[in-house]
Formats: sequence, structure tokens, C-alpha cells
Amino acid sequence: MNLRVLLTLHALVTFAAGAVLIAAPGLIPGAVGVRVTPDAYLVCYLLGAAELAMAFLSYAGRDLRDPEAARLLTWTMIVFHACTAAVEAYAFARATADPAIWANVALRLAVIALFGQYGLRRKEQS
Repeated sequence: MNLRVLLTLHALVTFAAGAVLIAAPGLIPGAVGVRVTPDAYLVCYLLGAAELAMAFLSYAGRDLRDPEAARLLTWTMIVFHACTAAVEAYAFARATADPAIWANVALRLAVIALFGQYGLRRKEQS
């Protein structure tokens, strides 16, 4: 694997998450025990829009030739996933999320590790 492949996979997964959050707002939150009522769908729509933007950034960044730009893109992905993992843990601590949330936190930590490996630790950014 390299950064280009990782960004392509990340784009596909985040696009899917964004599309689901917009098309079926309660599906993803429901998987971790969070019930979203129709009057709160706007929150899911906004999160879905953020996921779509991250998907676009991932896809568009696949061919970056500038090492500094690739590093900034990588750090953006790391910060995004670290922040979302932190707020998921916070939701669990406040007893508003099911323990199943920890699987998503673990997945985000794995994504952070992958971006660290392929986006920060390698001299060649391709």
C-alpha cells in the first residue's frame, strides 16, 4: 500500500458514510445505540456533508506531487479522525452511546496509524 491507495480507499469509505448519513440519517447512529428523531436529522445531514467533503479531499489529493501539500493533507486526515474518535469516546463517557462505539474508535485509531505510516513516515509520498 502507499498514500495514493490509502487516499483512494479513504475517499470511497468516507463517501459511502456521507451518502448514508444523508440518505438514511438514523442508520449509522443507530448502529451504536443512538436514536435520531426526524427533527434532529439536520445534524446527520451536516455530518454527512463533512464526510463528503473529506471524501473529496482524499480523492483530489491522490496525485499530489508536493511533499508539503501531501503532509498537510495527511495531517488533516489524522486530525479529523482523532477528533471524531475523541468525541465518540466523550459520547460514551456521557452515557449517550452504546459500548459498540468502541469499534468505531478502534477503526479510527487504525486509520490514524495508516495515515501516519503512509503519509508521514515515508519520504516518498506516492
